[in-house]
Amino acid sequence: MSDSPSTVEIETAPNPEFAVILMHGLGADANDFVPLVPELRLADAPAVRFVFPNASEIPVTANNGYVMRAWYDILSFEGINRRVDEAGIEASVGRVRALIAEQNARGIASEHIFLAGFSQGGAMTYHAGLTHPETLAGLIVLSGYIPSKGLIDASISEANRATPVFAAHGSFDDVLDVRLGEDACDFAREQGCAVEWHTYPMAHTVCMEEVEALRAWFGARLADADADAAR
Repeated sequence: MSDSPSTVEIETAPNPEFAVILMHGLGADANDFVPLVPELRLADAPAVRFVFPNASEIPVTANNGYVMRAWYDILSFEGINRRVDEAGIEASVGRVRALIAEQNARGIASEHIFLAGFSQGGAMTYHAGLTHPETLAGLIVLSGYIPSKGLIDASISEANRATPVFAAHGSFDDVLDVRLGEDACDFAREQGCAVEWHTYPMAHTVCMEEVEALRAWFGARLADADADAAR
């Protein structure tokens, strides 16, 4: 079991002004979304540091106790419902907080930091993002869901009630039903977030049309933040 997971970093140019902390899905690792960086074609955008953390390796109850990288234990799959280890979620939120603080110490303010993730990493993005005490630049959720609304309700942050969200999901997703993604978007909107929602005729994966939509959304957020900083 790994108690000291590492991270992978990629900078699009020297002296990055922005950071994206992107969390992988259940059973994947930090390298899973590294290929996304060149696909976003950010050569003309402000410099961005992409941080890809590894989750710890833990036994996942719903997968017969198989040890894999996971942000929290999933106790059972019940149709479109999940029973999850809420203490595990909170422990991983602490890890995300530490990663944000590390970027702050390296000169990137929280309002220039995006949280992002795929699948279980997307679930962590919603939870860590909506409860973070300082305003973030945005949340990017790819095929994700909200693992525990009650846990978010107990610690939701006023600082991120209006945070922009990009969320996308496959309409043929047989791992996380698209209804989970829709429900998560509705919840984020109820909190006040500006959610841009997309569905694509795909399974539990990412498609090029989705990447293009993300590139447009992300580029607009970078431009807006850069303009605000210049005022």
